[in-house]
Amino acid sequence: MTKRSPTSLLTTGPAAAALMAVGLGLLTLGLSQVLSEASVSFKSMMQALGNLWIPGAADIGPYSGKETVALLTWLLSWAVLHVILKKREVNLVIAATATFILIGLATTMLWPPMTELLVHH
Repeated sequence: MTKRSPTSLLTTGPAAAALMAVGLGLLTLGLSQVLSEASVSFKSMMQALGNLWIPGAADIGPYSGKETVALLTWLLSWAVLHVILKKREVNLVIAATATFILIGLATTMLWPPMTELLVHH
């Protein structure tokens, strides 16, 4: 059995990729919420997207499409970031901080008073 140094066993890139993908997926959810409130056609598109594959999507409205877009963004960004970062050492404090900032932005956009402010001003 070949001995490996501890640093050759693990890199932090895959963890950073997973963290940042979560933030990007949630940010997409927030953006889709604001865009749905700003545009009737975008809201209809979100409804149609959810209707494509979620049983009962008509009963929950455009939320099904917003969740679909967020899910796809999360999965695709995770895959892309993983490929880019898989062999790199990434500062996880920075990656986690960026993720928490993205989550904060997403949460702010999902908060109804902020959505109203962003849409009507």
